[in-house]
Amino acid sequence: MSGESHSTATAKWISIVVMVIGAIMVIAGAVTYGTVSSTLSEERITVADDASCLAGQSVSGPFAAFCQADIIAHHALEATGGKTYAVLDREDPLRATAMNGSFLRASLFTSVVAFGVAFMAIGIVTREGGWFIPGGIASLFAGIFGIARWRRNRPRTCPRCGRPISEVKSGQRATNFCRHCQPGSLIGQ
Repeated sequence: MSGESHSTATAKWISIVVMVIGAIMVIAGAVTYGTVSSTLSEERITVADDASCLAGQSVSGPFAAFCQADIIAHHALEATGGKTYAVLDREDPLRATAMNGSFLRASLFTSVVAFGVAFMAIGIVTREGGWFIPGGIASLFAGIFGIARWRRNRPRTCPRCGRPISEVKSGQRATNFCRHCQPGSLIGQ
């Protein structure tokens, strides 16, 4: 292991694996977000003009999808006299309207959930000034800090003979030297 202890080498490899997993999560989250967004855009859905939010906007993101799903529920209940699919009689012709409204809402809410999963995989910031960083970004940072810690704490070796470098501290200063290549040159041998 070239002078590394088993725990140091393990920490290094765990850091690398965590970093790779983080990168994969960030990429997968971005691809998921892009796929869901482009699929919604291809449908050319526009939020109804009487919607309570984002009226007239193209449905290509989570907020527009949520607003459109909300107004679809309002329109379906308005068309069926306030009755849901389960309440309407089997022979009622309005049942098809309620069913279509329910299916459209379910599809739009599924896209909202997919956007949420993509955000969680990537790890996004914010919510009332707080930070939210699970997923890939957290893994990337954990891996980077793990590697940095490993590099800082790894045993250093003499470039000439390959033996461990010693350190002598005096106050806030430290001197590093090789006990083999520099014998007797420093106190604390």
